[in-house]
Amino acid sequence: MKVLLLTGLGALFFAYYWDDNFDPASLQGARVLLTGVSAGVGEELAYHYARLGSHLVLTAHTEAFLQQVVGNCRKLGAPKVFYIAADMASPEVPERVVQFALDKLGGLDYLVLNHLGAAPAGTRVRSSQSTRWLMQVNFLSYVQLTSSALPSLTDSKGSLVVVSSLLGRVPTSFSSPYSAAKFALDSFFSSLRRELDVQEVNVAITMCILGLQDRASAAEGVRGITRVKAAQGPKAALAVIRGGATRASGIFYPWRFHLLCLLRSWMPHSRAWFVRQELNITTPLAA
Repeated sequence: MKVLLLTGLGALFFAYYWDDNFDPASLQGARVLLTGVSAGVGEELAYHYARLGSHLVLTAHTEAFLQQVVGNCRKLGAPKVFYIAADMASPEVPERVVQFALDKLGGLDYLVLNHLGAAPAGTRVRSSQSTRWLMQVNFLSYVQLTSSALPSLTDSKGSLVVVSSLLGRVPTSFSSPYSAAKFALDSFFSSLRRELDVQEVNVAITMCILGLQDRASAAEGVRGITRVKAAQGPKAALAVIRGGATRASGIFYPWRFHLLCLLRSWMPHSRAWFVRQELNITTPLAA
């Protein structure tokens, strides 16, 4: 019975994602502020937007990587590309980044939040210091960027695209501070979507639930802990762009993660079994 149910749900989700009315031409000339572009999905997002003719402001922590990505975007045909190096662990930085984008582009049609941070070197994984840092980078900076960009997005009837993680929907072992930040993202933006709807503000919010991203920081953070393979950057990035352009409330990549999220409520014992299969439980706990 469970197999039939999962098969039926899978067919429905496949049909839903297949018919998403994505029009690539809608992104030509769009003004996009994209964070976290130095590697993985973020870098591929920048390249996809460049091919589609969007005007870009890109940000990441390391200027050298940014310059490289900007050069590639120009080769791919982006009409305008600007960059600003930014450390999202500093509370004063997010507002400065948004102001830079507004000055360069004259407004925003898309705010794509993709940056993330693993625990800083020299801190214990579950220490209060590490958790505070993770919450600033992976949650509070998202709130600050959103607050600063929302007036411009309201004027343009634009879109907020939030790249999150399966760990923001399904808790698992060895990730408590990181999961806390991702759960906070999901709650904040789900609530904000309701508030905007009640106030009749035409700004779409797309939550993107991805698996492990193929970037060094993400892979290093779970090395030896999980058997999950990293999501392929180009395909995951295209799924994010399609979701944002069609103003979908949420996307999952790979799509099977949607089923896993449903299992959390419907069949908790099955969900726990699936989660355990992805863990290397012989790895010793970090302090």
